[in-house]
Amino acid sequence: MILDTLAHSARYETLHPRFAMAFAFLRDLTGHETEGRHDIAGDDVFALVQRTTTKPPAEAEFEAHRRYIDIQCVLQGSETILWVPLATLSHPTRSHDESKDVAKWKLVQPHTLLRMEPGSFAIFYPEDAHSPCVATESPETVTKVVIKVRAA
Repeated sequence: MILDTLAHSARYETLHPRFAMAFAFLRDLTGHETEGRHDIAGDDVFALVQRTTTKPPAEAEFEAHRRYIDIQCVLQGSETILWVPLATLSHPTRSHDESKDVAKWKLVQPHTLLRMEPGSFAIFYPEDAHSPCVATESPETVTKVVIKVRAA
């Protein structure tokens, strides 16, 4: 897991051969993009623009992906993302759904809280369980982009 701001994103572009195009897309955003999927490099790299309301921590559950790395970036509003190493989870609530590339687990303690503000991003690898869209103080509307980068 990595947490930083877009101002420093160039230093992470060498971590994966597809990260440069993902960060170029994020740096070019205006905040007025339409919701939904935006292809960057077909199924290898694509963006999901989302407008959602954050949820109370009591409603959170962890998720993880096998095929894709997530780069999550907040454009407007703020959210908290909870993080733990996937290897520490043992109580799944949903087994891996191959078509959606997601599995889910019950929330566990301890976990790390990542405060996401406009311009911040977090990278979640397949070994990173995360719970996005958690309210920082009270529920609020957040505009964010999730870049899905094929891991292999």
